[in-house]
Amino acid sequence: MEITTMPQAMQLHAQILKCPAAAGPDLNLSKLFTFSALSPHGDLGYARLILDSLSAPSSYYFNTMIRAYSQSPDPDHTPRALSLFLSMLHDPARLTPGPDKFTYPFIFRCCARSRSTRLGKQVHGLAVKSGLASDRYVEHALIHTYYACGQSACACKVFDRMSQRDVVSWTCMIDGMVDDDSPVEAIRLFERMREEGVRVNDATVVSVLRACADTGALEMGKKVHEIAKEIEIDSKANVSTGLIDMYAKCGDLNSARQVFDDIAEKDAFAWTAMISGLASHGKCTEAIDLFLEMRKMGIKPDQRTMTAVLSACRYEGLGNEGLRFFKNMRRKYGVRPTIHHYGCIVDILARAGQLDEAEEFIRKMPIEPDAVMWRNLIWACNVHGDIERGERLMKHLQLVDMNADDCGSYVLIGNVYASAGKWCDKAKIRELMDKKGLRKPPGSSRIEIEGLIHEFAVGDSSHPEAEKIYEKLDEIEEKLIEERYCPKLSQVLLEIDDKDKAFQLRHHSEKLAVAFGLIKTNPGSEIRIVKNLRSCEDCHAVMKLLSKIYQREIIIRDRIRFHYFRQGECSCGDCW
Repeated sequence: MEITTMPQAMQLHAQILKCPAAAGPDLNLSKLFTFSALSPHGDLGYARLILDSLSAPSSYYFNTMIRAYSQSPDPDHTPRALSLFLSMLHDPARLTPGPDKFTYPFIFRCCARSRSTRLGKQVHGLAVKSGLASDRYVEHALIHTYYACGQSACACKVFDRMSQRDVVSWTCMIDGMVDDDSPVEAIRLFERMREEGVRVNDATVVSVLRACADTGALEMGKKVHEIAKEIEIDSKANVSTGLIDMYAKCGDLNSARQVFDDIAEKDAFAWTAMISGLASHGKCTEAIDLFLEMRKMGIKPDQRTMTAVLSACRYEGLGNEGLRFFKNMRRKYGVRPTIHHYGCIVDILARAGQLDEAEEFIRKMPIEPDAVMWRNLIWACNVHGDIERGERLMKHLQLVDMNADDCGSYVLIGNVYASAGKWCDKAKIRELMDKKGLRKPPGSSRIEIEGLIHEFAVGDSSHPEAEKIYEKLDEIEEKLIEERYCPKLSQVLLEIDDKDKAFQLRHHSEKLAVAFGLIKTNPGSEIRIVKNLRSCEDCHAVMKLLSKIYQREIIIRDRIRFHYFRQGECSCGDCW
């Protein structure tokens, strides 16, 4: 008899307890236990009661319970899984079975969730002692765990020492590299995988498409698309969604739309990817229209869909529409708002200069605001000239967030002080960061030329063609002067003289990337760049001028959105 609800499971459990013989072979306890532990309609607490009631449970019961805890979204279940694991290790009477090759992958998942390198290495040591560390499934779980804990070198050691590697082994590494912000290395590993004759699957394709999306590697993304077509997996739902996301993030919105339109039965993930892509490209009205079409088709939006819709409203300055969608989330769409959705509303209000409303909205939120929300409002105060409010909120942010290991709040407060010329206050913030060992992530820009990714940092001279790049920058500067360009020195938040500020601006990473693009691409062709941070005002102004001077379309994806520079104008309307 199939079990579909917990009340039904409990009734059957009662029958088994009252009369085990009469219950019949189909009503065994393991089936009830499995339903309670692993079904989305089950009850973990009830499953644990069943486990605790057994006098000599087999390893299946322990492994299933640990698996259920490891898959649960509740972080409190992680220590419960570890406690069960320890009981399997340290039962002196050996009434409890010891861990086996099925136990360790689930325990490693708990280690990955806790981001504890120390715990992961301890469990790894136990797996080695038990002779199970060379099991392929254990090795795959180890790779995932080490990447989740930020230990990429350890993950690579596990991979290199594997006696046999299958498609899952390679995919674990590629996926881990993407999560570890090493997408270029992930693409290289994918190419090596292909050279060694390993046949890819849909999970591999999705992982490498993420790498292409992160780097803006459009040509490589197209190559992966062709591979997916060759092995006839391009129509699988996860691959189609990955293709939409890749094309959109690489700046080829037409191809993203073509993939989307070709999907016979679109799920919520495909709709969300397309809506998000349109929004990031500034096609905000189209994004909202697509969401309304999705609703007409009877597709239920999820939290990510609503984030994409609210982002569209944010980019376009559609405050009233954004508030309306937000208010309808729970009542009309059945989606519970998260911190991301509240953050979108704060950003919409702050961008519009409605600082009173934004601050009141934060203070009345039913959930605790995060530091990012306060940062966005503080920066809006700086932009809109409300210095008094900004300084008051900075003091609040220092109280709630300055013990964190995230450097974001320190950088923001330091930049606000620098904008106001309060160099002593900025120096104090810098001292605090130094004491904590915090560093601002360096700005970098990537450009794909003939299938190869080239990455530039500020003032980078490590590129093999650095001399030619800097010669091109000299040419660019001369042409900018002819256009009466004046560097926006206020964008350099350092206490240095104007000459040094101009030097700093001139060597920002996206300027190096665009100079390289002008050298390496044909006249009149597009130049596509991906930047890891928000573009500064000076770089934005320069890109507008260069698009007119060189008659090129320059497409830059920064941390916030896409910018299409054409004939001296930008698609964002100078609002980003």
